[in-house]
Amino acid sequence: MAEKSLLVFAHSDEATAFAQAGVPHLLTGVGKVNAAMSLTDAIFAAGLRDIERVVVLGTAGVVSDGPSLDVVYQISAAVQHDFSLPSPRLEPTGELLAETAVIATGDVFVKSDEQRRLIAELGASLVDMETYAYASVCARLGVPLQVFKAPSDFADSSTTDEEWDTVVFTKSDQLFAFAQARLPELLG
Repeated sequence: MAEKSLLVFAHSDEATAFAQAGVPHLLTGVGKVNAAMSLTDAIFAAGLRDIERVVVLGTAGVVSDGPSLDVVYQISAAVQHDFSLPSPRLEPTGELLAETAVIATGDVFVKSDEQRRLIAELGASLVDMETYAYASVCARLGVPLQVFKAPSDFADSSTTDEEWDTVVFTKSDQLFAFAQARLPELLG
């Protein structure tokens, strides 16, 4: 299955442990546009029928009580938090392998108590900048998707870009250990 699975990361730092181990993967870049375009290009370049599933690994901010920084969560649904018109809740179709969470996606690094509160009101417990785009591409193309997120921060007023720049390498190791235990076929 590994040869028909496309392993995806948004940011190269999230993929550090995988790169060091020589695991093939796609880096899409940060944000919804980069995520959508890069994933679409990669799926068509590989051949739509040749991709059995897309597996996304990465980090996320915590926006509600409950999620722990020590657990890798599988995303069961994605919503947009930075789009003023109603958009559908998207549910990845891949097999469930881990504790689940709902994620909100928007093109902003959330580090505000007010943003955090508004995002939690959407029913999300995590926040990122790409998952909704990945889910939209996979839904439109009929490709099963699994998204796994390691919470890296609490997306509140104390969160800084520099904090994420430091903790992301530890989160990459956490994601690699998760993949070894739950997704060993991706590691070759």
